[in-house]
Amino acid sequence: MTHRTTTYLLPGIHVTDHTVDVPLDWRRPDDGRTISLFARELVDPLRRDEQLPVLVFLQGGPGGKGPRPVSRDGWVAEALRTFRLVLLDQRGTGRSTRIDGRSIAAVGDAAAQAEYLERFRADSIVDDAEYLRRTVFGGRRWSTLGQSYGGFLTLTYLSRAPEGLAACYVTGGLAGIHPSAAEVYRRTYPRTERKNRAFAERYPQDVDTVARIADRLAADEVLLPDGDRLTVRRFQNLGIDFGMKPGYERLHWLLDEAFDSGDRLSDTFLAQVWGRTSYVDNPLFIALQESIYGAAGSGATAWAAQAERDARPAFAETARPLLFTGEMVYPWMFEEIRSLRPFQGAVERLAAKTDWDPLYDPAVLEASTVPLAAAVYHDDMYVDAQLQLETVDAVGGATAWVTNEYEHDGIQDAAVVRRLFSMVDERGGRRADEEQA
Repeated sequence: MTHRTTTYLLPGIHVTDHTVDVPLDWRRPDDGRTISLFARELVDPLRRDEQLPVLVFLQGGPGGKGPRPVSRDGWVAEALRTFRLVLLDQRGTGRSTRIDGRSIAAVGDAAAQAEYLERFRADSIVDDAEYLRRTVFGGRRWSTLGQSYGGFLTLTYLSRAPEGLAACYVTGGLAGIHPSAAEVYRRTYPRTERKNRAFAERYPQDVDTVARIADRLAADEVLLPDGDRLTVRRFQNLGIDFGMKPGYERLHWLLDEAFDSGDRLSDTFLAQVWGRTSYVDNPLFIALQESIYGAAGSGATAWAAQAERDARPAFAETARPLLFTGEMVYPWMFEEIRSLRPFQGAVERLAAKTDWDPLYDPAVLEASTVPLAAAVYHDDMYVDAQLQLETVDAVGGATAWVTNEYEHDGIQDAAVVRRLFSMVDERGGRRADEEQA
């Protein structure tokens, strides 16, 4: 194994960067194709020589890289009180052989690209993590902290390699163990509509501004800084932020400067809309958004978000008041958004795919003895609370804290992970991580 490291200090944090090479395809590890895998290890500088328990953070996504902390605060500070913390750049993100339009175009035709993207799903990410645990971190059991999609990864980890886990903590991200993209969107569209109503009640003056912008976009060609046309449906995608605590405010202040002194949309507004809807920094988030629900026996995802939207005229581009959409992917995005166009052929194939590899093993999950504590946000716009609670009932060792105090980004409050750590401790603590597993 080639293992490259770099060490340095951030304010209050000792850092070790790890880079290793792993197979592209864990099913055929000897076929010669490899990718680079990157993980950043953080520890209290005064405890860097201690044999502390290890906590690996599973970022949201898909397509989410590990956090880049600038100081010792928030949930990172809470974790460093007890753990050696590992921030994994999931394959295809950050410094782990990042995928973008240029790199996917170099893979080959649409069929080859689709096959390539399949290797960046949860099963491969878990196999990467297990390789790191065994080879870089001594083979001791470690714990996981999964945010959003990181909770999906947690269930795959518990299904594939429970022997490597001491405990699991999840914030806003327990998937249904019988995945169905259609069911997810059937549940999340009504919640997105309620979020729209709440935004309009908080900022009623913005309703007319939104309509004015939509009418302008429908009537004339308005270009974003990269030359893409800003359409009404792309504008509606800004609602994805409604599931975060400051999401309403971020959109309100964006709308506040939408127009120049006349009827022209301002450069400030257009630059910010481009930044929020271009997906230049994380194209996998859109390219794999529905594929995370593809599993053995689930059938094709078949553009489930678009199908559900078509059945809901309230979300039409011509509707007034105009409703914003949420965490949803649509086929037109791969035509209208420059950074996503190279993925179009591949995602069309993925949307039609029916022979998916399994992501979860219900029998193994039911028999699990790994302690799992999950924060379930009652009003979560992205991950349905009822589906999460059904998963809690189906997974051995799992317990839930249901709260409406937080939105999907509740992890930003250190009190959330503190509560989850306590929930596991109160039920007997983590499985011993000193033994080789």
